[in-house]
Amino acid sequence: MKTWTFRQRRDGAPEPPNLADASGVSPRLASLLWRRNVRDTDEMRLFLSPMLRHLAMPTAWPGVGEAADLLMHGLTTGKRLAVWGDYDVDGVTATALVMQVLRHHGFLVEWHLPDRLAEGYGLNVEHVERLAASGVGMLLTVDCGISDTAAIARARELGMEVVVSDHHLPPATLPPADVLCNPRLGDCPCASLAGVGVAFFLMAEINSRLAALGRPRFDMRQTLDLVALGTLADMVSLEGQNRILVKNGLLKIAEARRPGVAELKVVSGYQPLAFLGAGQVVFSLAPRLNAAGRMAHATLALDLLCCDDHNRAAELARQLNDHNTERRRQEEQIVEEARVQAEACLADPALVLAGADWNQGVIGIVASRMVERYNKPAVILCADGETLKGSGRSVPSFDLHQGLSRCADLLVGYGGHRMAAGVRMEPSRLKEFRERFLSVARAELGDTPAPSSLTLDGELNFAAASDFTFLKELEMLQPFGVGNPEPVFASPPLTVLGRKLFGSQRDHVDLELQDESCGTILHAKAWRQAGVLPSSMTGKRLRLAYSPSIDMYNGIANVDIKIRDIELL
Repeated sequence: MKTWTFRQRRDGAPEPPNLADASGVSPRLASLLWRRNVRDTDEMRLFLSPMLRHLAMPTAWPGVGEAADLLMHGLTTGKRLAVWGDYDVDGVTATALVMQVLRHHGFLVEWHLPDRLAEGYGLNVEHVERLAASGVGMLLTVDCGISDTAAIARARELGMEVVVSDHHLPPATLPPADVLCNPRLGDCPCASLAGVGVAFFLMAEINSRLAALGRPRFDMRQTLDLVALGTLADMVSLEGQNRILVKNGLLKIAEARRPGVAELKVVSGYQPLAFLGAGQVVFSLAPRLNAAGRMAHATLALDLLCCDDHNRAAELARQLNDHNTERRRQEEQIVEEARVQAEACLADPALVLAGADWNQGVIGIVASRMVERYNKPAVILCADGETLKGSGRSVPSFDLHQGLSRCADLLVGYGGHRMAAGVRMEPSRLKEFRERFLSVARAELGDTPAPSSLTLDGELNFAAASDFTFLKELEMLQPFGVGNPEPVFASPPLTVLGRKLFGSQRDHVDLELQDESCGTILHAKAWRQAGVLPSSMTGKRLRLAYSPSIDMYNGIANVDIKIRDIELL
C-alpha cells in the first residue's frame, strides 16, 4: 500500500467565499481546483476553457524571432533546407509539422530521422557531411541539437546555417548554431514546451511572415493534432500553454482529418471519429508511433503522419501495430529478466540492471516499469556495439540528471533531465558505475527508500461518484498528465461482493464493491493486479483510492472506477 496524503494548497490560503458561484461550477469542483493552486476566478475560467486566443505570440519564445529571420531569408532566396528530427513521437511529429507548413507554401524540404541503432540520438558528423555534400544550405533541428556541439560545428564549417529548435536542458557550453530556440534559454510563457511545441511556434511565425508577403496563409490549427501527440507522448507538464495546445489538439485528433491519425485510431481499437482522452493517446496511439523507432525506423511513423491517402495510411498503421505487438512481447520478456536481477538487490537504493541482448528500443519502457514496481531510480543497460547504452527513469525525490553528473567521469556520455536520462559507458566501467551511482542514490535517498506516496484530492463516496453532473465537470479538467494528474479520491469503507479476472492474459481484476455509507454498488478495475488481489478478497472490507469517470460503451454511459490503491480494513 502507498502512503495516502490529501492535497493541500501550496500557499495555505483559505478558499474564498462564493468561489463556486463566481466561477459557475459546483462547490466540489471549485474546492478541488483551489487546492490545485488555481489563484482566482479568472484563472479558473482559463483553466476550464483554455482557448487558442490565449496562446502567446510566437516571438515571446527565446530565439523564435531570430530563427524566423534566418529561415525566411534562406527560404525566399532559394537555399535548400533539411529538417533533422528525432526517432520518438515528439521528434517525428515536430518533423511532420515543419514539413506540412513549409510544403503548403511551396518549399521542398528534406528531412532526416536518425536510426536508433546505427546513429543514436541527436546529430552526427557523418550524416551532416552527407547533407552538405548534397547541397543543403540550412539545417533546422527539431526536438534535438542543444547538446550536439561537434556535429553543429561541422555543419557551420561546411557552410550551413543552423537553427536549433529543442526543449531539452541546455548544457553548460552551448553549440555554435546561428540561432538557438529553446524555452529553457530565457524568460518565456512556458519553459516546459515539448519539441513539437517549439516547432509549432516557430512555424507559426514563419507562416505569418510568408502570409504577409502575399502567400496563402496556412491554418496552423490543422497541426494541433501533431502538437497534442508529441506533447502528450513526451510527458511534459500539461500546464499553461501546453494545456491550451493539447486541449485543442485532442479535438483535432477527434476530427481525424489526417488520414494517418484516423487509421492509427482504427488499429488501436477506436472509431476514426472517436474522442480520445490524453491517457488513450499516451497508452494507445503514442506507443504505436514510437514502435517505429524502437523496432524498425521512425520513417514509418513520419510517412504515416504525412500520408494523404487512406489506403496507404491503413497499411502503414497496420505495420506500426505489428511492430508494437512485437515490442510488447520483447518488453514483457525483458521486464521479467530485469525483475529477477532486481529481486537479488532489494536492499539497494537504486537499480542498475544490464542485459547484453536487451533491445535498446525497449529499455526506457523497462526502466519505467522497474520504477513503478520498486519505487526507486532505475538505469537499464544493454550492449550497443563496443559500448553499453542505458536509459534511466527516476522517482520525484531523486534528480537523475544530477546523480549521473556525479558519475560523469565513468561515462562516455549522458543527457536528460530530473526524471529521465540516457547514458553510454564502456562495459569495463559497469561495476564501478553501479557502485558509484548506488552511493549517490544512498546519499540522497537513505538506506531505506521512502514508501511510494499517492496524493488524493479529497473523500468521495460512491453516491457522489455516480453523479454524472459531477463526472462531466471532472471531464473539464482534462487533459490529465504531468502537472495535471487525474483526480484521485478516498472512498468510505467498502465491502467486496465479487471478483473476476479479465484481459487476454487474465491479469486484470474487476471488483464488485458496495459502499457501506450509502449502499451504492459499483464495479472497479485494477490493471495487472491479479496477483495482488486474489479470489480471497471476496467478503473483505477495504477503502479505495480511486478515480471515477464516465465510460461510454456502445453509446451507453456507465461509471468507470479505476483503482489507484487499496487499504484493507
